[in-house]
Amino acid sequence: MATSAAPRGAQTGNACAIRDLTVVYRVEGKEYPAVREVDLDVVAGEITAVIGESGSGKTTLAMAMLNAVQPPGRIASGSIEYPEVGDVLTLHGRALQRVRGDYVSMVFQTSQNSLNPLTRIGAQVMDLARSHGHRDKRAVLKEAAALCRQMSLDPDRVLTAYQHELSGGMRQRVGIMLALVLGPRLVLLDEPTTALDVLSQSEVLQILRDLQRERQFSALLITHDMGVVAELADRVAVMYAGRVVERGRTPLVLTNPQHPYTRSLIQSIPRLTGDLDEVRPLPGLPPSLTTIPRQGCVFRDRCRYHPAIADTQEPAMQSTEPDHWFACHLGGKLDD
Repeated sequence: MATSAAPRGAQTGNACAIRDLTVVYRVEGKEYPAVREVDLDVVAGEITAVIGESGSGKTTLAMAMLNAVQPPGRIASGSIEYPEVGDVLTLHGRALQRVRGDYVSMVFQTSQNSLNPLTRIGAQVMDLARSHGHRDKRAVLKEAAALCRQMSLDPDRVLTAYQHELSGGMRQRVGIMLALVLGPRLVLLDEPTTALDVLSQSEVLQILRDLQRERQFSALLITHDMGVVAELADRVAVMYAGRVVERGRTPLVLTNPQHPYTRSLIQSIPRLTGDLDEVRPLPGLPPSLTTIPRQGCVFRDRCRYHPAIADTQEPAMQSTEPDHWFACHLGGKLDD
């Protein structure tokens, strides 16, 4: 059994290499880690999902990847390396602005929050091109129209519309278009279908899958939906209380989960067929920012195994097979 984490430093074939990342927030004069000592690679040309309950640190991780954590939060330590860019956490001003959009972009959970309600969509595309120094703004607008058509949107209508004139599903697709129009190599997808109805969710997921395969961009998908992970992701990282507790290729993690939290998430999924007694709701609630244990295993209070060592020692990341890592004192020996 290997007991050391993956080698540090950006690796060939990574669109992003996150190392030892810690993000803290100040609450009543004290700082608490929302993300702690995270190591994660986003492999070039693949979709890496980050899954966990609300408050697990998923969105904070994505904002750190943009170097966009705002007070009372701050990035306390670590690095986020992009090929040909370097550590984005060292960039500021114009250099940082160029990276956001040209190299990495983001699709937000509610797209209307990223759209200007007073400006037509086409004008927002032109503003985006102008702010990133693209001289041929008409070419960017032409690319926006092509993306609209790929997403079954009428560009003549959409690019002349205001956001309130579009449905929720159309606005979400516009958000995807704006994130892709400058041709970024990495796209951050923050719960991109949560605010949509079931049919719109299916359509948007299909669009994302098709666009990613065609354009070969890399993606970090933030979600709480294990079904979305199974459908879209090549790799998955499971987060709990700011830590990555399990990561690896999606088929390995979903079919043979080695961390009790991952196993509990899978077992709690509602199902229409099969033995309903196999469905086990996850007990308790995740800790808040100020109640995350400072020592030991962060999941111990909700873990049905709870070995004594978990009270005092934080488990190290380990592996029993290639491309599958987990942090658990039980070493993957979980009994159902």
